[in-house]
Amino acid sequence: MRTTSPAEYALMALMPPALRPACWALWAALRTGDDLIDSTDGDATERAARLSRWTDALEADLRRGTSDDPVRLAVVDTVLRWGLDPEGIFSSFDTVREDAAGRRLETWAEWSSWVRSTNMSWAEQCRTLLDRAGVAMPLRWEQIEGFSRFLDGMYLTDTLVDLPTDLERGDLLVPMAELARFDVAPDDVLGRRWTPELRALVGELTARARGWLDQPGLTAGLHPVPAILLRTTTGLFHARLRAVERSGAALLRRTPRVSAVAQWRVLAPARARAAVAWRLVPISAPPPAAGALTGASAEARPGSGRGGSDGHGGTDGHGGTDGRPGGARPVLPPKPHPSGARPPLIDADRMPGHVAVIADGNGRWATERGLPRHEGHRAGAAALRDIVHGALEIGLGHLTVYAFSTENWRRPAGEVSELFRTMCAELAEDELFDHDVRLCWAGRPDNLPTELVEVLEHRQRTTQDRSGLTFTLCVNYGGRAELADAAGELARAAVAGEIAPAQVSEHLFARHLPRPQLPDVDLLWRTGGDHRISNFLPWQSSYAELHFTDEYWPQVDRRDLWRAVTAYTARQRRLGAAPTTEPEPAEQH
Repeated sequence: MRTTSPAEYALMALMPPALRPACWALWAALRTGDDLIDSTDGDATERAARLSRWTDALEADLRRGTSDDPVRLAVVDTVLRWGLDPEGIFSSFDTVREDAAGRRLETWAEWSSWVRSTNMSWAEQCRTLLDRAGVAMPLRWEQIEGFSRFLDGMYLTDTLVDLPTDLERGDLLVPMAELARFDVAPDDVLGRRWTPELRALVGELTARARGWLDQPGLTAGLHPVPAILLRTTTGLFHARLRAVERSGAALLRRTPRVSAVAQWRVLAPARARAAVAWRLVPISAPPPAAGALTGASAEARPGSGRGGSDGHGGTDGHGGTDGRPGGARPVLPPKPHPSGARPPLIDADRMPGHVAVIADGNGRWATERGLPRHEGHRAGAAALRDIVHGALEIGLGHLTVYAFSTENWRRPAGEVSELFRTMCAELAEDELFDHDVRLCWAGRPDNLPTELVEVLEHRQRTTQDRSGLTFTLCVNYGGRAELADAAGELARAAVAGEIAPAQVSEHLFARHLPRPQLPDVDLLWRTGGDHRISNFLPWQSSYAELHFTDEYWPQVDRRDLWRAVTAYTARQRRLGAAPTTEPEPAEQH
């Protein structure tokens, strides 16, 4: 890395010493993939085949727990030692493999999607490493897009710095729409003809990269050293952009370099501050992990031609990690119901992929029993635990629960405070997270207690590698606000020239939602006797089957979930098509 990526090497040297080898290993793996694809040895098919052989070998090495290749051995040690999920690495390789035949990017939206699919996994793995080492680097909801833009700024800078190398291969990785906007012909760039129009385009690109890099809000609330790392990265990449601007026409033929003096001015004070911080808070690496990668992450990846999942997020209950340094521990199977009840047998093609729940009636349940309303929330938390176990038993892929809406702030302050205390206590317990549950949080941090935000973000990070049930908790969530946020992001992208208004489609809108990975809801279940959806997932629930029950939430358990799913299997999902034969209901035990 010191030879091939000196700037990145120097920045990673600001990480705690125990983490540097892991960061270098992950970067070296991605660099190896780039080198195999960018090689001039052989045609596109041969280069893609070489990368496939290398990634296949890495998969085999992870299963064996060792390797005879130095880069792959470093990756194997990193993944096993720190309990990482390697799927992000392989996803990046899949994107790079598609670059073998060249890539033409039409818009900034396409460019950004490509960049993030190639580079985001490495940044996320480094954040996970810091978290596993006990140095939290949380991103609040409003910071996520800023972090993505920051990475876009880094890669756009790299694109400008690497321009002469890319042109040698005949690659032009600037959106065609941007070239057209400045009346720059692609052949002029590929032919290395420096024109006034091209000079103006380079000026625009450097200004755009600078704007994307400047994200001061990202350092708010961070541990001092990650904050130093982000600020130093910004300073070093600004220096690279100044080198691009000084190059002029030479940019088309010679890689711009940052002088040693300019680099020293950025790095020297950062190294001194980081060294002091790590001496005050020393971090040690976990010991080498014995054995090989086990569980879902070691299985052949979907689409690789060597097997895959059943599409429902199921697991055998033997994989996963608890987020502790080096700490892979077995993920426990779901607890059985005290009555001995077993889930219904439901065909995989009738199983809903995503069940959303409005857990209503906690306060009314408590009031009818002469109890304070907050006691209803405690009873409701116990009901939720049983529902999650039932979802695991039935093999449900996604369960989303409406825990606190933006309208719930109208409730008495004492009740709201007790509700948040209950949430914190439940999330801090390992009871649910000893099982194959991946927690996601939908909602805004505004006005929420700091400890609740921290525990939500902590559980998101430490369960992100789980492959079983994705349990999304909606806290301080409002459906209309979510739609307004997506519209705002699209408007900003249109003003920035990244998309044209005519390009806006349902698919593009969905990609700009705060949780674009949340699938459409198949079944929406509400307890408590009311028959409305109350601003809950309006976009995702457009075609959901609705199921209403009168019982208050503390009165339900997993058997009620199973009955709701069984009722779903008896409905016809026509989605605008003509009726078909009525399905048979699921068999009950």
